[in-house]
Amino acid sequence: MDFDLRAHTLLLTVAGSRAYGVHTAASDVDVKGAAIPPAAYFHGMLSRFEQADKPSQVQAFLGDLSEVERAACADSKLEGSVYHLVKFCQLAADCNPNMLDVLFCRDAEVRLCTPAGEALRASRELFLSQKAKHTFSGYAASQLKRIRGHRQWLLNPPTQKPERADYDLPERTLIPADQLAAAQAALRHKIDGWAVDYGDLYPSSVVHIQEQIARYLAEIQTTTDEHWRSAARSIGYDENFIALLDRERRYKAAMREWQQYQDWKTERNPARAQLEADHGFDTKHGMHLIRLLRTGRELMLTGRVNVWRGDIDAEELVAIRNGAWEYEQLVEEAERIDTELEALYRSGACILPRAPDRVALDRLVIGLVEEALSTRLSSDTLPR
Repeated sequence: MDFDLRAHTLLLTVAGSRAYGVHTAASDVDVKGAAIPPAAYFHGMLSRFEQADKPSQVQAFLGDLSEVERAACADSKLEGSVYHLVKFCQLAADCNPNMLDVLFCRDAEVRLCTPAGEALRASRELFLSQKAKHTFSGYAASQLKRIRGHRQWLLNPPTQKPERADYDLPERTLIPADQLAAAQAALRHKIDGWAVDYGDLYPSSVVHIQEQIARYLAEIQTTTDEHWRSAARSIGYDENFIALLDRERRYKAAMREWQQYQDWKTERNPARAQLEADHGFDTKHGMHLIRLLRTGRELMLTGRVNVWRGDIDAEELVAIRNGAWEYEQLVEEAERIDTELEALYRSGACILPRAPDRVALDRLVIGLVEEALSTRLSSDTLPR
């Protein structure tokens, strides 16, 4: 990226806990926004830009923050992401929760906004659709998966690094490295060939289909291991070779988990780690799990994206983060709201359109880009 990011940014907002109203004085500052890069990034072949998310890149916006936010950044780097307008709008049209936060946050959280940014915010209703069910549920499912994974480590932590002997493997593999790599590549190719080709489907539609497939496989009790062994047999590997490959595979998986566990132990915030130890699960993830599901439900029922939770349920969300809920209560409530979202989606009770008006959104993006590029041709600067 070889251009002035701030000069080309049309919209920047404070994001994360500060946008939700659940922050503390010590909370990190996170920003998100959209930019229109120079003409070469549209017309040329050498310049590429999708997003800027390195702390060194977003430091350009430090002066746009409030005094309180700048003080908070003295203890930790300013973090965030600024997206190419086209990518930003593609994600927002798919009801990506992070992009909707930028479009629907309060004016109080907007830190930089050009006339193009104002036009984008004024058109935010165009981005909403029932795809929100899949994206909000999908993000919540990711939070719950992390909660369960960390809880497993808390309750039953790995005690020692996996050894090859634990999987009935010799110190050195019996299969030459190149043959082992070739066999594993063939298996990956076979399994990839069985994967559903989603073509040009939008990401939220892919998430929905994957949910249905996962539910179906769970009901017929098909496991990943069985899928893997079926692929190996279809290639023609004999049972002894399959057994050896399987032990190598399980050893490598155990090593990955061991390394993830080590990274998790060393990288955790001490205060957050203490909350996990006290309550048996990651309470911060728990707070965001419930926030995402509730926000998705509100959107499906009312058509409003309530980013700011200060006058809705911020107090309860903070209490969840502080350990007010037991793990079982958290999971039960998450599953209940997710079931409600599924019922809303299937019943037709949702007031949102089935899909966004992508033609209108396309016209919006074209207009914003053409205006920005033509203005720069005449003045060499982007209006601020």
